[in-house]
Amino acid sequence: MRLIGSKKTPNLIILTVVAILVIFGLFMVTSAEVVISQERFNQSFYFAKNQILKGLIPGLILGYIFFRVPYQYLRKYALPIFVIGLAMLTAVFIPGIGMALSGAKRWLQIGSFNFQPSEIFKLGFIIYLASFLGKTDKSDKKENRQRLIPFLIILGITGLLIALEPDIGTLGVFALTAFAMYFMAKTPLGHVLILGVAGILALVLLVNIFPHALERVQVLLHPDIEQGGKAYQINQSLIAFGSGGIFGQGLDQGKQKFLYLPQAASDSIAAVIGEELGFLGMLGMLTLFVTFGFQGLKIAKNAPDDFSRLLAGGITCYIIIQAFINITAIVGLIPLTGVTLPFISYGGTSLMVSLIAVGILLNISKYATK
Repeated sequence: MRLIGSKKTPNLIILTVVAILVIFGLFMVTSAEVVISQERFNQSFYFAKNQILKGLIPGLILGYIFFRVPYQYLRKYALPIFVIGLAMLTAVFIPGIGMALSGAKRWLQIGSFNFQPSEIFKLGFIIYLASFLGKTDKSDKKENRQRLIPFLIILGITGLLIALEPDIGTLGVFALTAFAMYFMAKTPLGHVLILGVAGILALVLLVNIFPHALERVQVLLHPDIEQGGKAYQINQSLIAFGSGGIFGQGLDQGKQKFLYLPQAASDSIAAVIGEELGFLGMLGMLTLFVTFGFQGLKIAKNAPDDFSRLLAGGITCYIIIQAFINITAIVGLIPLTGVTLPFISYGGTSLMVSLIAVGILLNISKYATK
């Protein structure tokens, strides 16, 4: 398949940033789960080993493949990828295949292997959306106007399946990424305003439909609430940040991971970082994510065609939006979402998909126009 432009050196800044984040994540997962790992499995590195075997190794292999294969093939197979993704999201509701944990049907189980289809579908969704939005002739105002309804249908079907799991945090990542991609597709400002209003109305509706979403909003507004321990996780997170101060307690010296802080290695890992490495550690991590964001958008800006521009922009936005949601939730600025911190949180599927996404981003960077 012929590509525009000659191959250049891939973006080494992105590669370096991601390598640092992944290595840093392995250290923090080990530190966050050392107590549970020792108690349950009698080994200190059980979770870190799992992260390497189920996330890092397959992610590096698949990421390299997606780095080498011309990205235009993704456009060719965008629709089948999207349909398969929707099928996987639907399969979580099928007894015997779908697996429920804590009342949420978010996992598929195949033998001893289980994974979250929504994690894999994040990338498939972005690929299809880039293909769909990249088809429009920007000079054709009529075609520009007519794509709003199909876009809403695509987002609506995807959003409904994720909301029914329910997984409002992941739905937020999908919706905000889609909104950003629609904006990057140079659509009329009126469409963007319509989407903004529709998003606010949908959020209000979801909060009123799903009791757990309403509870999390109430906890955000009233963190001193004690009924049923609803505010326990956010309060323990804030204690962790408070005890970390400027410089932190020191790597592996935190106290909240001693069974005080729920989901210490996944949803709440930023709190462990804040306690052990302090404000400066958090600032360093945020600097890496900001650098990733700037470099990713630079790749999108210099991409050779609309599809690759939207694909690179969508991947960058999904990583940054997910990191933003995780961090702002764990410091009490928005309700807790259950969304993981990219490259750092424990979760093999999440790490694998993130590394594949980076492989695609680096692939596009090879064909930069300048």
